[in-house]
Amino acid sequence: MFQLHCPHCGATREEEEFSYAGEAYIARPANPEDASDAEWGDYLFMRKNTRGWFWEQWQHTAGCRKVFVVKRHTASYQIAGSWTLAEGKAHYLKESEA
Repeated sequence: MFQLHCPHCGATREEEEFSYAGEAYIARPANPEDASDAEWGDYLFMRKNTRGWFWEQWQHTAGCRKVFVVKRHTASYQIAGSWTLAEGKAHYLKESEA
């Protein structure tokens, strides 16, 4: 078990108070009308499932109910931080460029 910090309401609570919402920052097809069934299938169902550092979305279901992102190590459960979606996107993009 681990604790998460909600950047919206400032609460740090046990993980049971939150709901996992999947991989963060998945790129939607640029032209949805022109996307093939295979492209839509990849967008909807294919996930990285990385062992190591991973960007995840969580919802504070027992609190403010807002969605935020967490950078978490999937093997050790170590948490590097939690941010609102907009703040996290800046960190995510900066990390992707490096």
